[in-house]
Amino acid sequence: MTKQKTNLKDKILTAIGTVMCIILIPVLVINLTLIAKSYINKDEVPSVGGYLPLIVLTDSMVPEIYSGDLIICHTEDAEAIKVDDIIAFFDPAGNGTSIVTHRVMEIVDENGKLEFRTKGDNNNTEDKLLVPAESLVGVYKTRIAGLGNVAMFMQSSTGLIVCVVLPIVLLVGYDMIRRRLYEKKKDDNTAALMAELEALRAEKARKDAE
Repeated sequence: MTKQKTNLKDKILTAIGTVMCIILIPVLVINLTLIAKSYINKDEVPSVGGYLPLIVLTDSMVPEIYSGDLIICHTEDAEAIKVDDIIAFFDPAGNGTSIVTHRVMEIVDENGKLEFRTKGDNNNTEDKLLVPAESLVGVYKTRIAGLGNVAMFMQSSTGLIVCVVLPIVLLVGYDMIRRRLYEKKKDDNTAALMAELEALRAEKARKDAE
């Protein structure tokens, strides 16, 4: 019975460790990749394989996209953009770093200069300024509802502790517990084997004495 309980405990700990690795390792790899790219190319939005995760902060694209969503965009050439595409772009009326995601209403091509007239689905009017081709960040592909709020939480000090530091501590702790259990099991097996050998020696000595 004790052996069965020990095996069950080992299986549970192994399953927990495997799940934690499956969740934690990809998150860390993606985050480290995005951080590294943001330092290498400071003028570009960091991406992985051409895909860019962006957090939506407003409801200008409701009902297609909601505030708090995490959207995935893909880098595209400006020439490939079509009317009705939803694009992410550096806001021409902003500070050069804020990104807006709106729908293309018209493509303007004057003297070889490509620009886009855009509008939020939930806005009453089109955006005041045209979006130049060089401000294009990517084309909207899909959204994950509410995950943007989670991503924003992860960027906070508390979120960093809960979502990154704590899982690492748990993973290290799990490994230490697993090692200790393994060592204890090995010691118990060794002690049991030694006790069995002693019993055999005692039995042999008794028989020899007879």
